[in-house]
Amino acid sequence: MPTAPTRREIVASPNAPAAIGPYSQAILAGNTLYCSGQIAFVPETGELLQGDIEAETARVLDNLGAVLRAGGMTYDNVVICTVYLADINDYGQVNEVYARYFSESPPARAAIEVSALPRGARVEISCVAVR
Repeated sequence: MPTAPTRREIVASPNAPAAIGPYSQAILAGNTLYCSGQIAFVPETGELLQGDIEAETARVLDNLGAVLRAGGMTYDNVVICTVYLADINDYGQVNEVYARYFSESPPARAAIEVSALPRGARVEISCVAVR
């Protein structure tokens, strides 16, 4: 007997930047929340945060937190993150900020240097969370 397809729901938070392309902030499928990558846009202005890599990383993770909350989850529900860096030399500073958000039972993670990120961002982070 075929099973019913998993319900797919768009999740959006007004406390995180709106999508800048044809994608959703997140998709909830069953108990799994797939969060699109966030960069350091300030939700109130739609502008990229101007500051050092630590401030940019904190803004990215705050944006992700807003999307997680909109999906009924927290950082504790995150099972994997992907970190995209415009410069791998920022890895240590990004890690310091990241550890403040994922201090206990951190999720699995990949960190990748890329040639460029949207709008000149230096870090982008996506994640998957499970209830």
